Amino acid sequence: MGGGPVGMAAAIGARLAGLRVSVLEPRHDPIDKACGEGLMPGALAELERLAVRPHGHPIAGICYRDSSHTAEHRFAGGPGRGVRRTELSRSLHERAGELGVQTLDGRVSGLVQDARGVSTTIDRGAEIRSRWVIGCDGLHSTVRRLAGLDSTTQGRGPQAGRRYGLRRHYRLAPWSDLVEVFWSDGYEVYVTPVDDELVGVAVLGPRGLSVEAAIAGVPALAARLAGALPDGSVAGAGPLRQRVWAHGSGRVLLAGDAAGYLDALTGEGMRIGFAQAAAAVRVIAGAPDGATDLRIGPRAAADYERQWRRASGTANRFTGALLAASRSPLRRAIVPVAERFPVVFRTAVEVIAR
Repeated sequence: MGGGPVGMAAAIGARLAGLRVSVLEPRHDPIDKACGEGLMPGALAELERLAVRPHGHPIAGICYRDSSHTAEHRFAGGPGRGVRRTELSRSLHERAGELGVQTLDGRVSGLVQDARGVSTTIDRGAEIRSRWVIGCDGLHSTVRRLAGLDSTTQGRGPQAGRRYGLRRHYRLAPWSDLVEVFWSDGYEVYVTPVDDELVGVAVLGPRGLSVEAAIAGVPALAARLAGALPDGSVAGAGPLRQRVWAHGSGRVLLAGDAAGYLDALTGEGMRIGFAQAAAAVRVIAGAPDGATDLRIGPRAAADYERQWRRASGTANRFTGALLAASRSPLRRAIVPVAERFPVVFRTAVEVIAR
């Protein structure tokens, strides 16, 4: 369920594994969303495995900046790619169409599991019958809620502690082949080259922060963007933190943002989401076909939980540690420490990239 990048990657992977696939999605391709739009080398490698080759701009590495310090590292294993979200959506949908993936227009409104599969009700009252469901329907996943996987702690805590993302494009030639992350007081600004004459600017921070105010708070970036024409409107997403009890329940598995989310701080969400989608397809492809044993679903969910943690655990621990530091008095030391200890920064970037 869900026709975003992770959902379509899951669908393409499932078709390549010989499975029949239908994607339920209410929006029409190309689908846009607030996103940093930087594909790390590991994400690009997974797209290549799926024979999906979106147009974009090479990304050679990552650079952290504050008002007086700079730390940068270029990927050791080859470049990533800055890709506009609509271009990524287009290329994934095109490949899925080549493989015969069926796309259905609608929203899921009900899920009922039994020994043989899942009955999914969509908003028009129709029912879809399938052996498995992979929920890839985003931060505020309906599949996650209907499967009983939402954590009851979701939404608690002070409003000031929640983080949101904004993104806007600007018409000018990229001045760097790096993803530049500007660390300011209480928020981060990401600049990603996504085409020869286009850069994406993403902002992570508290509710109410505007892209224009964030840029103005970073003089070096404001100078770069002076006079550049915006391309399109501002897109937003959040709150970013989403908690889950587990990543699967019986024959319903979650991947991407639907499977719980910490933060976009490290920019590796797409890489992790693609890895989760691939893991879900492996579990489903390896399950007995047509079995009515009630233990098949729980065993598959347990197998997926293990694979999900292998695909996501290291990255999530790193993101959690960096997020905690960014919310503490250590925030001001992040870029100076990265500059002073380049081996540490290099190791962190390679964790993100792989």
